[in-house]
Amino acid sequence: MSVTDRTTDDPRLDAPTWDGRPGAHAATRVRLMALLALPLALWYFGWLLEPGRMGSPILYAVLILAETFNLVQAVGFWWTASRQRARPALRLTHDDGAPPPRVDVFVPTYDEPVAIVEPTIEAATRMRGANVTVHVLDDGRSDAMRAMAARHGARYLVRDHRSGAKAGNINAALPRTDGEFVVVLDCDHVPSERFLEATLGHLADARVAMVQTPQYYANARSNRVAAAAWAQQALFFGAIARGKDGLGAMFCCGTNTVFRRSALEDAGGFPEDSVTEDFELSVKLHARGWRTAYMPEVVASGLGPEDMKSYISQQQRWARGCLGGMRSALRAKLPLRHKVQYLLSSMYFLSGWTVLIYLAMPIVRILTGAQPLAGATADQFLMHFAPYYAIALGMVAVAGAGAFTFAGFALATSSFWIHVRASLLALAGRRGTFVVTPKQGQARRQPAAVWPALAMVATLLGVALYGIVRDPSPATVNNVAFAGFHISILMAGAWPALARPDAPPAAAVDETPVSDPERERVAA
Repeated sequence: MSVTDRTTDDPRLDAPTWDGRPGAHAATRVRLMALLALPLALWYFGWLLEPGRMGSPILYAVLILAETFNLVQAVGFWWTASRQRARPALRLTHDDGAPPPRVDVFVPTYDEPVAIVEPTIEAATRMRGANVTVHVLDDGRSDAMRAMAARHGARYLVRDHRSGAKAGNINAALPRTDGEFVVVLDCDHVPSERFLEATLGHLADARVAMVQTPQYYANARSNRVAAAAWAQQALFFGAIARGKDGLGAMFCCGTNTVFRRSALEDAGGFPEDSVTEDFELSVKLHARGWRTAYMPEVVASGLGPEDMKSYISQQQRWARGCLGGMRSALRAKLPLRHKVQYLLSSMYFLSGWTVLIYLAMPIVRILTGAQPLAGATADQFLMHFAPYYAIALGMVAVAGAGAFTFAGFALATSSFWIHVRASLLALAGRRGTFVVTPKQGQARRQPAAVWPALAMVATLLGVALYGIVRDPSPATVNNVAFAGFHISILMAGAWPALARPDAPPAAAVDETPVSDPERERVAA
């Protein structure tokens, strides 16, 4: 009996419910929204920058800085999403009688349950379109994992020195294999049988180093954290990734990727000194003249973070790695459009600072009376700001084709502190260690995981009550209303950590003891 027969309730084995291929005129709709947004942005910023608009000089400067940052991000989003390219699935053709290409499939693992990894290995051995050899790269040295690999005819590879985390694991396997192409799959991402048939054709161009495909979360239908995280992923792997591909600037996202081996060797393998080795590798490849491609059809299904602690761990790693990678992008000899695209992606992880600024404004106003704007009522501010803000959100909704939800927005907003912390650590030159994102959630509430958001909610609530009691003036009421707006979004984002957990995944956790008693954490 196959693992497919035993785990029919595994959501990764179901057909995907999302398609990264755009609908008709997707880029045109984004361009039309941008045309609508331009006069509204001018309307708001023209009013904001009028002489005499400045209240407290410091608060005004901070507000202008936040609004300018968001405008740059918005313009970057509009530019990217208006340049979408939708590559079709493309089979690699070869002369009659010629042998099919040889492909090595790498599945790195470190202490993940066999029940999570086995569907990936079984599916990988069934991929069509090439002579496939599947390799389980096991840094956990599990006897159960070794037996599972043998059961499916996969090679089982371990290394003597477990340095460099996932990047080091892959690099150690490269000289022990010789396929023309290399597929990298996270151990929870189950590939379709047609994965190679859909991607290898784009590598017929000898200048293309790698083809990236979507990182689809199959458990988004059954888990609220995974659903909110997927809303963010769907926006990226939809309009943003297609736009980056249209600009020739798509980067590797760590899984569901097929590489040309010669390109990996030319770049010196995966960088082992970063927690986002995929981002840094892409900078190297582009700097050395290689091209990249994105094929938007879902050809592998994985698991998103199932609890808040896992989500935060993932986001902290991405934030610290991408912010640390800004130095590489700035130093690299890249075409301007590539450099700007890398910077836009890295700068997203600074957006938590703007959220913190907006959260702080009603607190400062109620406690001190200082405010950034002068000569303006709340009605005037909303009349200029609300249309601009609404069109910006509308742009995201249109570009995301409905996949970007309020839950995804609220989760990102309530995680503002991750960006703040990551940027401070990156500024200090501390890139951190690679921590594997857990593949199964914990069946308990996790309020400690979201304590910064809850602390901000308590601060906003306490200051609002203090303001109402001390001075129930219209100005105070307006700021209390803003505080209430912030509280509602923060609580919506933090709620998955406070609510009763979703039902645990059906697949059982493998608890077979490992042969190597050492359980040290793999460090980058």
